[in-house]
Amino acid sequence: MQENNYKAIALVYKCWAYSILTDLYGDVPYSEATKASEGNFTPAFDQQKDIYIQLLKDLETANGLFDATKALTYGGDLVYNANALSGGKNVGIERWRKFGNSLRLRLLLRISKRDGEVNVREQLSALLADAANNPVFTSTAEDAIFRYSGTFPYFNPYFNARQVDWRDGTYFTKFFINKLNADNDPRRAVWSTQVTVNGAGVYQGIDSGYPYPEHAVGRNSSYSDALKTLPQLGIMMTYAEVEFIKAELALKGFLTGKTPKAHYEAALRLLWRNGALDARRFLQQPGVQYDETATPEKQLEQIMLQKYYAYFFVDYQSWFEKRRTGYPVLPRGTGIPAENQFPRRVPILRTCNR
Repeated sequence: MQENNYKAIALVYKCWAYSILTDLYGDVPYSEATKASEGNFTPAFDQQKDIYIQLLKDLETANGLFDATKALTYGGDLVYNANALSGGKNVGIERWRKFGNSLRLRLLLRISKRDGEVNVREQLSALLADAANNPVFTSTAEDAIFRYSGTFPYFNPYFNARQVDWRDGTYFTKFFINKLNADNDPRRAVWSTQVTVNGAGVYQGIDSGYPYPEHAVGRNSSYSDALKTLPQLGIMMTYAEVEFIKAELALKGFLTGKTPKAHYEAALRLLWRNGALDARRFLQQPGVQYDETATPEKQLEQIMLQKYYAYFFVDYQSWFEKRRTGYPVLPRGTGIPAENQFPRRVPILRTCNR
């Protein structure tokens, strides 16, 4: 029996997982990985370039395998519920297809500086030019989020975290919180706790790279307890990210159908889905309003700063994008030794390499 939808979903999951692994570590076991059942316990490491090339091929293959006229035979889809047809169409499968193609956008942009080694510009242009055959996210209903049900075994992984592990010693920085304060950003109340300063509740951050032992428990804003049970915390990729990607691509001359400003504002409006008036006010604030008169580099910096916040609790994506673009420009505290450089990779022990 041909179950191409299962094959396609498996490819999307595999590409999503391995893209995170290789962006974290660089070269990792790939072509020989997961072959312990065949007796291979020491898989060779593949070069990151080769892994990326195969990931992009696999996502293209998945795009062609998805069949929205069929339901999943055995059910079990906890992301898009692609278990049944409605009006002859499987909306869940259509959303899986959009996730795969949106992920292709992310990965192609990630290696855009390697154009020439890989035909990045050609692939991006082809993907953007044919939305019918290469659909990407166009609504928040299509966001790739594993929504934790709160029943065994599908709990938010932080649901029973102790306070000492969850927020005592884990604080937002001044860089992170001060921007939210300045913009009166609605996400601030969802993400963070208030602390009392001069009798008033405020959102306050800690210095980046503070000198030891300049640290006091409970004096700065930390994670809200509501995040520990928030069903939507299993974020893989969102429509907002696609709009930020398109904003950057439009800035670089790709034909996305809109201006960089329009994509940027579309991404930020997702914060205000039920209040158009408030959205306009938010977008017109000095620290938020898009500056089309700025240099391309400054426009990129503005896009990446807001994308940084949109990546809150999206695995390691904000770090990956900081490495790729240099943005946002993060403060360097006096507690960081002068010889310490911004981390480029997570160390890996290559003990399993032949």
